[in-house]
Amino acid sequence: MLEFAGFLPILLLVGLATIQLGLVGYAANQAGSGARAAARAASQGDSGQAAGAAAMDGDLSSSIAVGGGGDTTTATVEVQVPTLLPFIGSDWSVTKQATMPNDDAPDD
Repeated sequence: MLEFAGFLPILLLVGLATIQLGLVGYAANQAGSGARAAARAASQGDSGQAAGAAAMDGDLSSSIAVGGGGDTTTATVEVQVPTLLPFIGSDWSVTKQATMPNDDAPDD
């Protein structure tokens, strides 16, 4: 019993660190989805910011930047990683970028 009580804090810390790593993966997944949706919508002439925000979890703090040049449109999304452990700083963020070809207007 005494050995388990001594090992329990380490076990809890490993469990919380595993959950925190899962939150980093979730934020990266959401940033990638938002970047792809924003780039796709902007390449078709729609609002990339609105499409990117709609593709992500609304509870995450994020910023979306869309830029075009030439034949492609690029969207960059930065998502703040939610923190679970109190001793880890809250300034973690994940940035993903996606580039899509612009739709050509049909020739008449």
